[in-house]
Amino acid sequence: MAATSPACSRSNAPGTVRVRLHRPPPLGAPLQVAHREGGRLELLHDTRVVASAEPAQLELSAPAPPDYVEALEASRHYTGFVAHAFPGCFVCGPERARGDGLRIFAGPLAGVAANAGAGAGAGADAGTGADVGKGAARPAAIVAAPWVPDVGARARRSQGAARVHVAALDCPGYFAARADSVPMLLGEFTAHVDRRVHVDEPCVIVGWRIRVEGRKYEVGTALFDEDGELCAKARALWIEPRP
Repeated sequence: MAATSPACSRSNAPGTVRVRLHRPPPLGAPLQVAHREGGRLELLHDTRVVASAEPAQLELSAPAPPDYVEALEASRHYTGFVAHAFPGCFVCGPERARGDGLRIFAGPLAGVAANAGAGAGAGADAGTGADVGKGAARPAAIVAAPWVPDVGARARRSQGAARVHVAALDCPGYFAARADSVPMLLGEFTAHVDRRVHVDEPCVIVGWRIRVEGRKYEVGTALFDEDGELCAKARALWIEPRP
């Protein structure tokens, strides 16, 4: 599920980067990174563009985060414990051992309706059609998870710590979009990291559904430090494949 790619991790764009998947990446095939004008990078299979990354702007206000205990309780209801399309996912896979994967298990917050997604029709705003400002009421479809970056994340610093932070913002958005484990594709992902959290710091990650239009689910995710301060955020578009 993780949205990070060679194009994303090697981008030198300051601040905010948008990654777009143009076609499913081939498995077991060599890929190349091409540098284009304007800081754009393209991930190629032969001459076909598989994904691209480029500098972008991100307009997104996060809702007020739950406290760590609330997030911990939400994670107990993580639907991925029951059924998971990719149980070995680096970010949210329950089959990953501690120190190997991030083990971010985002579940619905107490008192928030389950976000099955089936009741939202084309063009419907699921929870909120606009961004939710910090301190405002929480969206109707919101999930949360605790995250304590461990030595596994520290060992990956040589590969770029920002990549780990961006990866942490990926999968919670999927579980905010739907709660029925329907496989979906991450079509576009725009992320911004204000600052990095510390190893062993108890953090909270939230994901909320912004809008549903047919098979497309627009979501937001945010990472907060132990003081409840916003450290990173992302906006994503998940697409349900045709039957």
